[in-house]
Parts: sequence; C-alpha cells; structure tokens
Amino acid sequence: MRLIPRMSLLVPVVLLLIVCMTGCQKDSEAIVSIALHPTNSNIVYVATNDAVYKTRDGGRLWERFPSFSARRVTTVALDPQLPATVYAGTMGDAVYKSPDGGQHWLPHNVGLKEHVSFVNQFVFHPVLSEKIYAATTVGAFYTKDAGREWEERMNGMKEVHIVTSIAINPKDPTILYGGTTGGVYRSDDAAMSWKKVNTGLIPESELMASMALGVNAIEIDRINPDVVYAGTTKGLFRTANKGTEWNRIGQSLPDPFVSSIVIHPTQPSVVYIGGPGGVWKSTDSGATWQAMNQGLSTLNIRALAMSRQNPQTLYVGTNGSGLYRSTDGGTTWTPLPLTTAPART
Repeated sequence: MRLIPRMSLLVPVVLLLIVCMTGCQKDSEAIVSIALHPTNSNIVYVATNDAVYKTRDGGRLWERFPSFSARRVTTVALDPQLPATVYAGTMGDAVYKSPDGGQHWLPHNVGLKEHVSFVNQFVFHPVLSEKIYAATTVGAFYTKDAGREWEERMNGMKEVHIVTSIAINPKDPTILYGGTTGGVYRSDDAAMSWKKVNTGLIPESELMASMALGVNAIEIDRINPDVVYAGTTKGLFRTANKGTEWNRIGQSLPDPFVSSIVIHPTQPSVVYIGGPGGVWKSTDSGATWQAMNQGLSTLNIRALAMSRQNPQTLYVGTNGSGLYRSTDGGTTWTPLPLTTAPART
C-alpha cells in the first residue's frame, strides 16, 4: 500500500486514518515507533497500530503488552538514564508510563489538555532525564518531574496548534526546535518562549495558509549543534546557523515527503532519511543520496532508529510489512517478525 502523503501534514494521523479506512491492518504490519535501549542492544521496543512489543533477545522473540490504553499508541520512548522507564504517547488517551520495562502502565496526564488527540514525540533533557518535552496536536508540553505534571509551553507559537516534532541541543539544552504545521520554531530559553525560524523554509506569504508546511522530523548534529536537519512534507532542509537560514537539500530524492531522520553520532556527515520513497543515505551531509532498500518489501517508511553502541545497526519500521534491521549501515535489511513467546503455563 502506498500512501499519498500530501493528503495530510500530520504523519501519524494520515497513516493511522488510511490504515483504518482499509479495515485496519493485522498486527505488526505498521510500525509507528521504535525505541532502542541505550546500553543493551538486545532490548528493543516497538509500537504498532495495535500494541507495544518488547524484545530482550535482539528480536528473536517478543512480548506483547496487554492493552493499557483504550486508544492506539502513537509513540514510545525510553528514559535514557533509567531505561526501564518507558513512556507511551497515545491517540486520544495522552501519556502512559511504565516504571518496570512495560510490565505495568499508569496514565501520567496531569496538566495535559483533555482534548490532546495525538502525542507525536517525547524528547528528554540530555542530562536531567526527568525533564521531558512532548510534541502533541494541541502544542508543546513540558514536565520537570518525569511526567507527574505537565505544563503547556507555547509562548510565541500561538499561530499554530499542531507540534509534530521537537529536538533539543545536546550541548546546550536551553535551545530547542519545534516542528509544526507552520514551519520551524526555535527556543533559546528551555521552551519558555519560541520564535519562528523559517527563512528559506517556507515563504512568509504562505504561513497564513492552514497547515502550510508540516515539519515531520528534526535532528541536530551532535558534534556541531548549529547544524540542524528538518524533514517536511515538502522536502528536506538543512541549516548551519541554528535555523537563521535554511537550505533545501535532497532535490534528487524521488519523493519530497520525509517522515524520519537519523544522524550518525560520531560521523555527522552520515545521514539517513525515510519516507514514502524508502530509506536513503548521505555520506556528505545531504549533498548526495543513495537508496538503501535492499531486502525491504515495503518502501513506505514510518520510523528509523540507529544503535548508539553500533551505528552500523539500524532499525526501520514500515507501514505495510513490519520491522526490519540492518547490521551493515543500511546496505541490506532483514525482516524481524514480532513473534511472541509461548504463554507460560
């Protein structure tokens, strides 16, 4: 199944709606989010349209967690300092948290608006992981106490409501970027205030249009955080000056819609993107691109993740044929069926 991405600017929403319009796909066919354990490469979590799964053995067998939400899970994330702590964002049911690796879940929604329809992403402070930012369809939110209470952080961003992605500067966590349906915003004060940084990204004359530009993914170069990539519904962009000016890159890519980006942690010239045109890799900071789709039976890419321990290991979630892993930097991909362990008697 191939989507027509320009039907919508909110990636999770359009994918979920089209999946359900076709009768809802079977378990594991659509992988909406991937979370890798920061130190144990055998532990991986994925969210599908139907459940959250966890493997402890590198993908041989999976545990399917009983439904903890009345709604679908849209994103999953691990606390980088306490990786047994798992956060799940949902469609219409806001945030759930597990303190024990997914065995038990509780809602953590104090301060979140009741009408949060989608939690799109969680982003953790690089040192103080109890400080978390959440991108949602009704704005950006912040917690300083690991989700016990959330505060809205939308000052300066009131002309938009849908926040699709957030990125935090790993060297200066007071600097954040927010991807929205009206372009990119930057905060220099830990999300207390935001300002538009759209020069080269979207003409000012188009900003008044409803959902003028959806920014689906933002990634920051860990070596030089002035360099930022933005994957949008209308192409891939790069800035070398913290968003003061953006340049369009990747014009040769077959589809301008970019759903996900990952950057090599120690070789930041190596960048991967995913979208309806498959997985693409650049080794020169986005100047040129090579398709990396050998072994994939579906090119509609929903999620990408790269191992911190070994950046040659990547995971890709598709919107039609499940989860795949590459151990050679994306040259080849192997399917990882979400095979559940036999029930204990």
